[in-house]
Amino acid sequence: MADLATVAKQFTDFYYNTFDTNRPALASLYRPESMLTWENNQILGVTNIVEKLVSLPFEKVAHKVETCDAQPSNPAVSSIIVLVTGLLRVDDGEQPLPFTQTFQLIPDAGTYYVYNDIFRLNLGG
Repeated sequence: MADLATVAKQFTDFYYNTFDTNRPALASLYRPESMLTWENNQILGVTNIVEKLVSLPFEKVAHKVETCDAQPSNPAVSSIIVLVTGLLRVDDGEQPLPFTQTFQLIPDAGTYYVYNDIFRLNLGG
């Protein structure tokens, strides 16, 4: 299996490109037991997660990853924790929004799926 930094970069490149261009296709990254926490709202299961992501109130979105860090999470199953910080531009807005997102990736038949996903805008005060 590739090193953690490579896996994290490949995953985040794929995730954010897919999020920005075809949110329904993110379903392949989640499972029925996956959980998303989006701005303090917990959502369980692939169907509910994709419904949430598709229903977000913007037409156009672009993520710019600033940092991507990875650590092993559970050596017994080779899971990975990935922490991402970046900027999010919605609907051609002039001011990008800073965000943080954390993924726990679980290996599955030579690839990984998202077991946990926590997203938060960093708006301050």
